[in-house]
Formats: sequence, structure tokens, C-alpha cells
Amino acid sequence: LATLVVNKLRGALKVCALKAPGFGERKSQYLEDIAILTGGTVVKDELGLSLDKVGVEVLGSAARVELGKESCTIVGDGNTELEVKARVKQINRLIEGTEADYEKEKLLERAARLSGGVAIIQVGAQTETELKEKKLRVEDALNATKAAVEEGIVIGGGCTLLKLAAAVDAIKATDKLPNEEQKLGADIIKRALKYPMRLIASNAGDNGSVVVERVIKSGDPNFGYNAATGTFEDLMKSGIIDPTKVIRCCLENSVSVAKIFLTSDVVVVEIPETEVAVQGGNSMDSSGYGIN
Repeated sequence: LATLVVNKLRGALKVCALKAPGFGERKSQYLEDIAILTGGTVVKDELGLSLDKVGVEVLGSAARVELGKESCTIVGDGNTELEVKARVKQINRLIEGTEADYEKEKLLERAARLSGGVAIIQVGAQTETELKEKKLRVEDALNATKAAVEEGIVIGGGCTLLKLAAAVDAIKATDKLPNEEQKLGADIIKRALKYPMRLIASNAGDNGSVVVERVIKSGDPNFGYNAATGTFEDLMKSGIIDPTKVIRCCLENSVSVAKIFLTSDVVVVEIPETEVAVQGGNSMDSSGYGIN
């Protein structure tokens, strides 16, 4: 490293030193991925290689390298396309044999870095408040897209929850709910699943109960209510969709919170304080104007 620094200061060599990503064994895997992408060789003691004994044959090449304070983007030149595809297939096989979610997530990240492209989303606005609001919208869209890639999509606008409510009666008819208390809980969930669409329709100026009944009577699984236009149509074709993962997590988390409330002896909440209205000035204040 000292030799590289001296040559850099003298202007004899254009070089930059970067900290390797990851820790432990994962660091070696990341370095091997970079070596395959660039056509280089990882220099380490386990392979019997040392930096003072290797030549230019261990160096790789790239179309572009962008360096930042906390990031580094390497774009391959296409010469190692076959090697990269083979590496991605190897990582996918490891993903299939891995059960731990954390390890699977890291393997998916490695595969995405090798096979995926690079996109930059630039967000601009007139004021800082508008910029923050737009930035949050972009982040929500990115997270929704990632969730959709993982588990797929369903129709939105509360229609999926409404159609799930129709399946509650079939579950009650089976032996999965043996006592009356569980059946009462199923009825509560059924009413709760209908509420989002009823509220969306009411906020759009329509009768929520009428909208809910019309969607329930339809046999088309993609039929629903478009609150933006006030019409009933195929929501999948209209692009009104929700990630399946979002719907699932909403149901799981809401039921979990309700269960905690039911099994708690005491729930502590903060009661908002009502602000006392400030009385107006007297008839002869310091403004110079009086009231006759």
C-alpha cells in the first residue's frame, strides 16, 4: 500500500485503494465475485499468492468504475459474461439449499450485484418540504416493487381484502374453529376486512355499503372499484394493484396487535391535552384603535 501511495503522489500511477466489502468469509466471496466480473484474480495467502510476487496477469478490466465516500460501482466490459452467468447459477443453487433467511438474503444480494443493472433516480423539487415528500414517495414505490418481486401482486383498492372476507364463512364451516369464541373472532375479522373498501368508497363520495355489495356479487376475481374515476372495472388491467407481501403483513400485524390488546390487563395511552383558546384583547389595547 505504501508503494502505491508514493507512486500516486509522484503522478506515475493512477490508482485508488478501496476497503473490501463484507466481513470474514463473506468478504472473500465478495472479492471472488468482483474478480470474476473483472477477469482478475484474488491475491490471498490461501491461494499461495502474495502481492510482491504477482504481475499484471492478476489484474482485471472494467468499462467504468465510480468511486464514492461510502460506495463503489464497477461496470463490467462484457468480456466475462459467460463466467458471470456461471457464477450467478452457482449462487442460485446455494440459495435453493439454504434455509436461513439471513444467508438467503445475502446470497440474493450477491446474485443481484452480478446480474443486475444500475439505475439512478433523480428527485427534484422547488422547496425542501416538497423534496422530502417526493423522496418518501419514491422510497415507498421502491419498497413496494421489491415486495411485489418477492411474492407477486394482487388487485388493490381494498378489493383483495374484501374477497378474503368472503372466504371466512368457508373456514368457519370446517373443523378448524371448534368453539363459538373462535367463530366470533372470525366474524370480527370478516367485518374488518370489508371496512377498507367501504372507507375508500366513502372518501370518494360514494355509498360504501353499495360499492361493497356490488363487488361481492361479481364473480370476476379482478373486478373492483376504482375510486379515482368512480367506476367498476378490471383493476388488474387498470394498474390498481398491491404487493401480496404488503397485504399479508397487514393482516398478520393487525391480528397480532388485536391479540395483544385482548390478552392485556391494562393498556396505557397518552391523552392529548386540549389547548385553551386564547382570549382576544380588550377594547382599549395598545393597537391605538378602540371599540365604541
